[in-house]
Amino acid sequence: MSESPPAFTLCESPPMKLYTFFRSSAAFRMRIALNCKGLAYEPVPVSLPKGEHKLAGYLEVHPQGLVPALEDQGRIFVQSLAMMEYLEETHPQPPLLPVGAADRAYVRAVAQIIACEIHPLNNLRSLRYIKKSYGLDDAGVNTWYRHWIAEGIEGLEAYLAVSKKSGKYCYRDQPTIADCCLVPQVFNAQRYDCDLAPYPTIMAMFSECMKLDAFIDAQPSRQADAA
Repeated sequence: MSESPPAFTLCESPPMKLYTFFRSSAAFRMRIALNCKGLAYEPVPVSLPKGEHKLAGYLEVHPQGLVPALEDQGRIFVQSLAMMEYLEETHPQPPLLPVGAADRAYVRAVAQIIACEIHPLNNLRSLRYIKKSYGLDDAGVNTWYRHWIAEGIEGLEAYLAVSKKSGKYCYRDQPTIADCCLVPQVFNAQRYDCDLAPYPTIMAMFSECMKLDAFIDAQPSRQADAA
């Protein structure tokens, strides 16, 4: 007998739900943010390799067919940066943004460099498209991936240096939404054997983040659907 497709139904009341896939960078960001806030949530695995994100039931949750999606009190929120801002506004302590407007703009810029500039060029949809459309083998896809990772992270490393606002983390000694974005991107780069030695500032921040339970517990290998 074939397995029945998973049922994705909207929850009528708390607890918070996170529709997630263990290897999704955007879902990884959200797991970190929720952990940093100390917020309990129910993970709802959505398998991208099995195409569960394209099932009609899930499209009712997230019409784009993407992960993650966050459900809170019967309302659905999408796009990881917007969701992290939502958590910041509804659960301000501990903060994931600094106090001043200029410093907040800096943190948001770092987060967007990663989430809007670097990540879209090396996510699963992009890699599958270039492989199919241009007849690339795995080596060709990896070359594409490493090129854009190197260009993006090199630019980020330079921005961190020029801004002079970083410390243990992207902003001073306070984990922020920027770090929530940074760590999953480094994980992806490591997965594709990218050379990260030229980026000592980023790697030092990554090491500091990975000393924190909020980041450790959010990593892909710790997720139930990684089994």
